[in-house]
Amino acid sequence: MSEDKRVRFKQWLKSGGAHLHPLTFSQRELWEASPAPAADVSNHICCVINVRGQVSPEDSLASIQRVVNRQEVLRLSVLPGKNGPVQLIRRQSEPVIRFRDLPPNTRTEEIDELAHQTFYEPFDLVQGPLYRAEVLRRAPDDQVMVFAIHHAIADGWTLGVFVQDLCAAYLQRRAGGPNELPPVPTSYSAWGATERAFWQPAELESRIAFWKSQLAGSRRLWTTAQQAPMVFAPRRLVLRLPAETTRAVRELARRNGSTLFSTLLAAFQIALSRWTGEDDIVVGTPVANRTRQDVLETMGCFSSVVPLRGQVERDRDFSDHLQTVHQTTIDSLANAMPFAELVRGLGDSPTPTRNPIFEVRFALQNHPVPDVEIHGLSLKLRMRSTGTPRFNLGCEITEQGDALEVVWLFRESLFSQPEIEELDRLFRTVLENVCCVRERRTSVLAT
Repeated sequence: MSEDKRVRFKQWLKSGGAHLHPLTFSQRELWEASPAPAADVSNHICCVINVRGQVSPEDSLASIQRVVNRQEVLRLSVLPGKNGPVQLIRRQSEPVIRFRDLPPNTRTEEIDELAHQTFYEPFDLVQGPLYRAEVLRRAPDDQVMVFAIHHAIADGWTLGVFVQDLCAAYLQRRAGGPNELPPVPTSYSAWGATERAFWQPAELESRIAFWKSQLAGSRRLWTTAQQAPMVFAPRRLVLRLPAETTRAVRELARRNGSTLFSTLLAAFQIALSRWTGEDDIVVGTPVANRTRQDVLETMGCFSSVVPLRGQVERDRDFSDHLQTVHQTTIDSLANAMPFAELVRGLGDSPTPTRNPIFEVRFALQNHPVPDVEIHGLSLKLRMRSTGTPRFNLGCEITEQGDALEVVWLFRESLFSQPEIEELDRLFRTVLENVCCVRERRTSVLAT
């Protein structure tokens, strides 16, 4: 850190203009348990918000200022410390928002390119803030807000909170109400302090004992010799499961007393086993980690990741496999713990070419993504799946009405698009077969 910045931060702390806090357990994953540097642009979470209605730049600026005042992570930066990074939260901060006027006939592809530039512009973790917004204006009543935020202060849930707060702030301003939104019930730093108080050594040790047993003898899907130099930003391939298949999968889950997540995961394990030739499958799945009502309105990085292990037995009936997957998922989620502490407890560590414990991410995204429709204003949030840079392969599934969007995230240095398309075909084939074919042995489901 430059001497000028050191002096400035000391002045803020002395005057009470800023406060220091330890990293939360969720934040520590980025610094301690990921092969990607925390500052890498692949750690950005991105979305676009389509805005219809007469919203002036002054309205946008004033509304975001209210959100910044309410959500402390929008005033947060990360400082290097003697014992590791720490959070610095400013008492006040001006919003980071830009405006750009576009021709009315600007094509969607052109807007996507402009959004991409905003998404992957690096953040200064020390200086902060760790978000930015750019409003692309095709007309006074037709705008697109491009929003990028660093994973250190956000998860998927955070984007929905941002849209809700932004809309509330706009309505408050137009109605001539107070200049401030009501405070959140629990701030992000207060939640972090509660988490640190809970995860004492005795609690961590009991969870580690479970995971040592659960993951004993698990194998890597790709050996170190197969690894290529890490390219952190993953390639995306977006596909959809039709409504007919989705309804059949939901019905299958209901008949087996399972969940949509467990049913999709069981099918994914079989497809991945066929694709890799391995029968011992370990994937990581994100958990929202928002079990308390008082943090549902708080922006921040709350989520963590939980390993899920499955053995694919070729001559086993799918319903038996599904029951095992469902129970394993319940047990694993019940023993979830901070991933950075799990990595430490297992004696594993990230390397420049691989994530600790597992290399595949599987997620069913179910965090709220609100579409706001009120008189004279419409806000529609569309997330751009980015996954995280730590994995070789990711499968993110999002409910879109009666259908399911399937986003494959993969490292181009390891896999080609035709290979991923083949994996997608296997996944669909398994789902279709388990829903409509009487013979459900795992050995024939992917054919």
